[in-house]
Amino acid sequence: MTLHIFSNQERKDILEMLNQQFGIKEIKGILIKIGQERIFLYQGSLNENQLKKLEDERIFIERVGVYFGKIQDDGIRLSIDGADLMKDQITKNVFEISEEEVDTWMHGSELNISTGLHGFIIIKHKKDFLGTGKASQSKITNFIPKARRLKFKA
Repeated sequence: MTLHIFSNQERKDILEMLNQQFGIKEIKGILIKIGQERIFLYQGSLNENQLKKLEDERIFIERVGVYFGKIQDDGIRLSIDGADLMKDQITKNVFEISEEEVDTWMHGSELNISTGLHGFIIIKHKKDFLGTGKASQSKITNFIPKARRLKFKA
C-alpha cells in the first residue's frame, strides 16, 4: 500500500472542509492518505522527507500515525480518534446525547432522533467525543467500528 503525503494545497483543501463542517482551523502534524480515502495524522519525530525515504526504500508500512478520518463524496468523516484529537477546536455540528443514548450509540446502533442537523456530525456526551455520525431528518447513522463497540451482555 502506498503512502500519499498531502501537498500543501491538498492540506489546505482538507482543512477548509474541516473548517466548514466542524469549525476546525488548524491541524498539527502530517496528513497522509493510505489507500483510496483513509486519512492518517502523523505527529511523530520523522519529517515528510524521512517518511518518503522509508517508502522509497520499499519498506512496507501498513500504518503511520492515527486513523484520522475518511474522505467521502459528501465531506470528511472523522474517526473516534480524529474527533478526540480535534475536540478543542470543534465548534460546529456537535450533537450531545443523553446517558441512555450513549449506551445505544456505543453498542453500534443508530439513534432514531431528529437533530435539526444534516450530514456528518460529532457525537458528544458531557466532555467525551464519541465519534462521527451522519444525521438525516429522523436518525443518526452510527460509524463505530465493530471492534470498538461495546458488547451486549447475554
